[in-house]
Amino acid sequence: MTSKLDQLREITTVVADTGDIEAVARLKPVDCTTNPSIVLKALGTPMFADAIKEAVAWGKKQGGNPEAVSSAVADRLAISVGAALVKLVPGRVSTEVDADLSFDTEASLAKARAIIAAYKDRGIDQDRILIKLASTWEGIRAAEVLQKEGIDCNLTLLFSKAQAIACADAKVFLISPFVGRILDWYKKSTGKDFTAEEDPGVISVRDIYNYYKANDIKTIVMGASFRSAGEIEALAGCDRLTISPNLLDELAKDEGKLERKLSPNSSKPDPKVSVDEKTFRWMMNEDAMATEKLAEGIRAFAKDLTTLRTMVQKELQLAAA
Repeated sequence: MTSKLDQLREITTVVADTGDIEAVARLKPVDCTTNPSIVLKALGTPMFADAIKEAVAWGKKQGGNPEAVSSAVADRLAISVGAALVKLVPGRVSTEVDADLSFDTEASLAKARAIIAAYKDRGIDQDRILIKLASTWEGIRAAEVLQKEGIDCNLTLLFSKAQAIACADAKVFLISPFVGRILDWYKKSTGKDFTAEEDPGVISVRDIYNYYKANDIKTIVMGASFRSAGEIEALAGCDRLTISPNLLDELAKDEGKLERKLSPNSSKPDPKVSVDEKTFRWMMNEDAMATEKLAEGIRAFAKDLTTLRTMVQKELQLAAA
């Protein structure tokens, strides 16, 4: 009997939600996705000791404001993690635009173009990279411009259909609707547990997937942020699923039968709509869960980004001593 992971790979593109080089090499996902938390963990391993030394040495040669230099070195390290992952997967690696730019379209555009240029300097083409942006109104507008420039985007921290519709209108390449964080909110607010079929995060992704397929929207749906293998199984058949190594291992050890839950051929009618800025902001305002989890996610990623920059600052100070 084949494992549930192998069965899942037959109907869904499996993506690794990690910067753990050894795990990626072992589990062989098609794509990888990173964020500031994942980059921090990767840089804490011996594998990236040389990359840190190289980036710090590069930073010492840069002039200007120390904070700007620390930020530039942190960016260089994030690219180092992404470049290492590119060598291990046949598909794409997502690299995130700074969370503290989530409400600044022009700054997000500048950062995204700089990321693509940094990869190009290492001989990595833009068709191997996805630019990851928060699903704010400003982030979605940045993605719309980048898509027209041929730079594919992954819109993350997505918790609502309003965000998914706006991303579809912007013709973004891929969205990452979060499952587990939606479940976290509902468990905390209601005090109850949910089965996989009742899981509000699972239901949200199924609704978005159905809307896209019913309206022939080409944007890829990649479920993310899983709390259990049950959530993953409940979304079997989704375009892509980005899964942590521990859950990939759990699925690899399970030889039970995996039932397909989603299929583009079984969508139900769901009239296509568009959202302007006013409608988007009102829909988000009316969705306490989506508003709170989006803000919380941005804060968490910004905190990890600050931690990374502080680490770099200390390394630069030690190198200068």
